[in-house]
Amino acid sequence: MLSRRHILLTASASLALAGSAARAQGASGAAKAKGEGASGAGAQLNKALDDFFAQDLADNPEVATSLGLDTGANAAAKSKLSQASVADLDRYKHRTVEQLARLRAVDRKALTGMAAVNYDSVLDDLDTTDRGNRRFAYGGEGAGAPYVLSQINGAYQGVPDFLDSQHTIETRADCEAYVARLGEFSRLMDQECERVRRDAGLGVIPPDFAIAGALGQMKVLHAPADKSTLVSSVADRARAKGVAGDWAREATAVYEGKVLPALERQMALLESLRPKAIHEAGVWRLPDGEAYYALALQAQTTTTMTPAEVHKLGLDVTRELTARADVLFRKIGLTQGSVAERYAALFKDPKYVYPNTDAGKAKEIADLNKLVQAMQKRLPEYFGALPKAGLEIRRIPPATEAGASTHYTSGSLDGSRPGIYWLNLRDTAEAPYWDMPTTTFHEGIPGHHLQLTLQKQADLPLLRKVAGFNAYAEGWALYSEQLAQEMGFYADDPAGELGYVHDALLRSGRLVVDTGIHAMRWSREKAVQTLHETDGDPIALAGQEIERYACNPGQACGYMVGKVFILRLREKAKAALGPRFDVRQFHDAVLLAGSLPLTVLENAVDNYIAARKA
Repeated sequence: MLSRRHILLTASASLALAGSAARAQGASGAAKAKGEGASGAGAQLNKALDDFFAQDLADNPEVATSLGLDTGANAAAKSKLSQASVADLDRYKHRTVEQLARLRAVDRKALTGMAAVNYDSVLDDLDTTDRGNRRFAYGGEGAGAPYVLSQINGAYQGVPDFLDSQHTIETRADCEAYVARLGEFSRLMDQECERVRRDAGLGVIPPDFAIAGALGQMKVLHAPADKSTLVSSVADRARAKGVAGDWAREATAVYEGKVLPALERQMALLESLRPKAIHEAGVWRLPDGEAYYALALQAQTTTTMTPAEVHKLGLDVTRELTARADVLFRKIGLTQGSVAERYAALFKDPKYVYPNTDAGKAKEIADLNKLVQAMQKRLPEYFGALPKAGLEIRRIPPATEAGASTHYTSGSLDGSRPGIYWLNLRDTAEAPYWDMPTTTFHEGIPGHHLQLTLQKQADLPLLRKVAGFNAYAEGWALYSEQLAQEMGFYADDPAGELGYVHDALLRSGRLVVDTGIHAMRWSREKAVQTLHETDGDPIALAGQEIERYACNPGQACGYMVGKVFILRLREKAKAALGPRFDVRQFHDAVLLAGSLPLTVLENAVDNYIAARKA
């Protein structure tokens, strides 16, 4: 299994042939690691991190494209996709062992400041990955997603969007590379089939709803060439750029000759597994499943919290949020029924719902862009460092919106390509305006876009500029939702604040239901009902959420665990610094240290406190 930093890179479409350009940038960044000079343990660490970056990226050409490094000496990367066979996963396992041994050979006691933070961050990542690799041998292996293919996992989910939004088209060579990548897409799907067969032999088969969801989306993707975005993306963009050639014909030949047959093979394989699939949602039913979930929870929260502790935290936070929601509902005249029932009524209020048409969806995106602009004007009051890269809001393509979640895709390393906030608008009734500002703060600014952009701008080794940890990233984004409330964005808008509380309830509810299905053996239906009764989401939407948690155990717990941890660190800094506390400096201390395990983040904040006291 690749390390968790690679998984997060892949998930955010930040996948690079580490040629001379990448190595040069990596060396430049690593030389700036604080706490050590150009010799001794610091230099040894810097060289190791540069080499790790080069090794990891050499197997993942998508990263070169996402980081804007697929030009010049690295241009060949633009024609490729990553390798994902059983043999490749074994190779990645061995690399993790080698990297871990090399890192442990560095004298940790000789490191201080950011050099120590960098060391601890990478060590945590590699050690957790290695422990998972040694114990488990299915899915992504380690403690990653247990199923290679599901309604949220698989190349069929990510590659079409990646090619359309990340693979740039400016020249004939770019078009040729796009067509080559279509062929690579078919190879990648076949490698996934190899792993699915291996896992089925081990007794690891996705739940029936995961197979049904995947097949439903695959059928949508399996469109005639003249209806497929995989063909139209290159053809339309080449035409717009004036690139000569019949690129629709070129792409159609590969699409019909390779992509569709490979997709059909995946569909046939999943159909063959349907009779063996069961309805249980939790990974406890898999080989060594209880241990699998315990490690997944540790990996996703970067804490040692047990499932029972996470479950209790969820219940405690839910009670607090429910009380606040009741106060806000009374302000808008909704006094009858439970908080969840009142949220359900709010979802049905037509005055908050945009028309479920292309025009209505375009209007919703335009209104959210205005909100982003308003937040941008306020950022200097709360942040010292500001993002240089732009932010765009786009609809998730209809071909994949049935199973895809609203999410953020990071921009290029140099900031030339903007970050993208992908909004799922399959049904505008699921995205009422009262609930969308807080989602925009989460995915855009001051959430994911600000955090990831500042990480790339930070004075860090290149490896750490592009690495990520779930609890830090999602915890920051959820913290950002509360920060927007503290900034006064809902001062005269109780319905908008109800949206903020609603989304916080969703995240506290996740702690309850994720541990419920995976550790306490809850049924899918019990988890769906519990989540529905927590935040009032429609049963269908709650069902989609639970099915997501079933196929990515522990990930949903990172949000609230991370937020609570960051809030605790803020209170710690306030108490230690008193009148010298400046929220802008605190935010810079958290963000410019890059994405970290939560325990390492505390060390970075302690460094900031000590520096301010000096």
